[in-house]
Amino acid sequence: MIEVKQLSFSYTRTPFITDMTFSVKQGEIFGFLGTSGAGKTTLQKILIGMITSYKGSASIGGMECRRHTGRFYETIGVDFEFPTLYEKLTARQNLQFFASLYRKQPRSADELLETVGLERDGDKRVSEFSKGMKSRLTFIKSLLHDPEVLFLDEPTSGLDPTNSRLMKDLILGEKERGKTVVLTTHNMQDAAELCDRVAFIVNGKLCALDSPHNLIMSRGAARITYTYYDKGERTITCPLQQVSGDALLLSLIKENRLLSIHSSEPTLNDIFMDITGRTLV
Repeated sequence: MIEVKQLSFSYTRTPFITDMTFSVKQGEIFGFLGTSGAGKTTLQKILIGMITSYKGSASIGGMECRRHTGRFYETIGVDFEFPTLYEKLTARQNLQFFASLYRKQPRSADELLETVGLERDGDKRVSEFSKGMKSRLTFIKSLLHDPEVLFLDEPTSGLDPTNSRLMKDLILGEKERGKTVVLTTHNMQDAAELCDRVAFIVNGKLCALDSPHNLIMSRGAARITYTYYDKGERTITCPLQQVSGDALLLSLIKENRLLSIHSSEPTLNDIFMDITGRTLV
């Protein structure tokens, strides 16, 4: 669905995005991870057609992003980190207005409002909405024209745990409908839970690209920690791949003497720091 080949771009004479190549499959949730100023937002602007003075190639659905026509925006939906709404209009009026900008038959505004728990607030002015309500409304605004590709920038930012879970379920629901999702986030839990693959971006360069699971497992750092009683509590840690050879652990299991046992593995942030020497949080 998305093809990027030898992409380079600079705001000045100093290179910013350098020789970047990757692809995103249809129906995939693809995450961009990187520190502030790494190039994530600039890359997103190139892909949605806001920046056209790049070198190399960037295309969506076979259409070069710098040569897009009006039809291009019928195929993509964008949810910026900050709400892009008319605050003097009601939620329903906002949806009706933005739906009128597309040729496609829009999805039902009432149904979309219901999916994010705003069905009772449809006739309320957006100026009266909380930050979380605005975030949810902005998200469904990006779904109005049923786009093939969704660009989401920090979609759970500012949401409480309940609405964050709701948002993630909606994103996964769009994936089930065959939509391609490009996600930019600093939230490692969101990235690990939602993304099929993630790309680490540092100083405009692609440092790593793989599934969260493969990136974590490639470090071989998964461990088992268990606790038992022997004249006081004792805690032992061993590598996961050596569990079968841990005679003490096997005897404790056989004798039902374990007090606790759990596994641990590096987080995406640990992997990012290991690869790049930087932290995302």
